[in-house]
Amino acid sequence: MRDPRETFAVTAARLVDEDLSVALVYAEISGQYFREVERRHPDRVVNVGIREQLLVNVGAGFALSGMRPVVHTFSSFLVERAFEQVKLGFGHQDVGGVLVGSGGSVDISRGGRTHQSPGDVALVDTLPGWTVHVPGHADEVERSVELAVAGDGRDYVRVVAQQNARAFPVAPGRFHVVRRGEGATVVAVGPMLDPVLAAVEGLDVTVLYANVVRPFDATTLRAVLASPEVVLVEPYLAGTSSRLVADALSDVPHRLLGLGIGTDERRRYGTPEQHLAAHGLDAAGLRRAVAGFLSPTRASA
Repeated sequence: MRDPRETFAVTAARLVDEDLSVALVYAEISGQYFREVERRHPDRVVNVGIREQLLVNVGAGFALSGMRPVVHTFSSFLVERAFEQVKLGFGHQDVGGVLVGSGGSVDISRGGRTHQSPGDVALVDTLPGWTVHVPGHADEVERSVELAVAGDGRDYVRVVAQQNARAFPVAPGRFHVVRRGEGATVVAVGPMLDPVLAAVEGLDVTVLYANVVRPFDATTLRAVLASPEVVLVEPYLAGTSSRLVADALSDVPHRLLGLGIGTDERRRYGTPEQHLAAHGLDAAGLRRAVAGFLSPTRASA
């Protein structure tokens, strides 16, 4: 199985080679993958060093000149540290671009709190007009980057090491129906699909899979809803998409459980798997949460 971060880098380099309108701006991170394409296209591949605010501003400058920029570093530096530049350089100037953040949430757990970014999608959500890709497989990373670069809007692509065993097509505005049941609907986002499927084994529930969460596919959610219970499982800040579920079901009495990374800070380094388990995002933790949320009759295997 391919590495998602390397897949992004190879895809971005290929797109720079193929299209003279594509620029790549990065801040040291993933530089090991970009040396050759930077040598071939020094005018369109720029390493700004560890200057993340400058990184975003240079990307916005390329966009203002009519080019399609791909802007990349760790999510914590790209979205959280340089948020003002994202807001003003792309949003306020009303130009398009592709931001690709790697190492989201607790993916770089050994880097400590400075490298953890569970709030990145929630921050991007405060800005209008962004398409948010949360690929759960390296093949989805490749397709998300291709679609984002081919467009002219504002796209955020979130790349993490954890991935599902199976890739799905990438279609903004469309969730995939993985399985149907007569009970609750569980929406699994990105790399949460495999843990969710393991967690709900034996439960009579519907599972939806989302590898693009903005725009949010309210149509499919409503179409498959068999009972008024929804469980939302996101690999970033818990409840980030809860308001969109509420909006989609505003005329339907329902119960909602939002699962994800909690706001409490885990101060031990540990592995990403240990951090995810501590936040209840492993299969065992998800099983407990889902079973506790559902009625006893529906929760029984």
